[in-house]
Amino acid sequence: MDFKMRDENQKILKFNYIENFDNNDFYVSKSNEHIYNLMNKWPNWEKNFLNISGEKLSGKSHLINIFLKKFKGIKIDASSLNNENLSKIKIYENIILENLESNIDEKLLYTLCNIIDQDNKYLIITSITPIVYINFNLDDLNSRAKNFLLYNIEKPDDDLIFALILKNLSDRQIVLDKKKIDYIIKRIERSYGKIFEFIYKIDEMSLKKKKPVDFRIIKEVLGE
Repeated sequence: MDFKMRDENQKILKFNYIENFDNNDFYVSKSNEHIYNLMNKWPNWEKNFLNISGEKLSGKSHLINIFLKKFKGIKIDASSLNNENLSKIKIYENIILENLESNIDEKLLYTLCNIIDQDNKYLIITSITPIVYINFNLDDLNSRAKNFLLYNIEKPDDDLIFALILKNLSDRQIVLDKKKIDYIIKRIERSYGKIFEFIYKIDEMSLKKKKPVDFRIIKEVLGE
């Protein structure tokens, strides 16, 4: 489906999106399409182990929710991994472990990997840092980490920044023309966190000043 954005000159920017997952639209761009395409090819993967890495707010959880809606499975937060979780996964083919950090219970994670291997299941782990760069104390776990397919969500490109700003501000009843958004794109830090921080501050500033967002407000939020 194409999401069409029209500027004052009636130019059209076409942008693919997935509707209504966790009440947000997931935008497919050069930054994430390699992962999106791979997940849609399940189960035709080279390996049964996949690690999706990327900074906070980059869309990892959203991708997981899209995947689970289509292919089903169980999702476990890494901080909540325990023996009870391990007993529950038997009936599922796809197991997702979200938000992996270095403070994980390594023995449980290693056991989980063994279960996936032995039962020919699929394991998807999300993390900020690629799993191969996490230094586990268990050597066997470090060896396991090398067997994962590694996919990283890259920094947002111009099209994705445009779409995120337009959609999220529109949801807040704030309309910016293409000229203003292009101005922002050229100056904002290419970080998902900074983009959403900018959206929050623009919304806050607009409510505070009780006026439409102009270049003065944009420059103030950008710190210019």
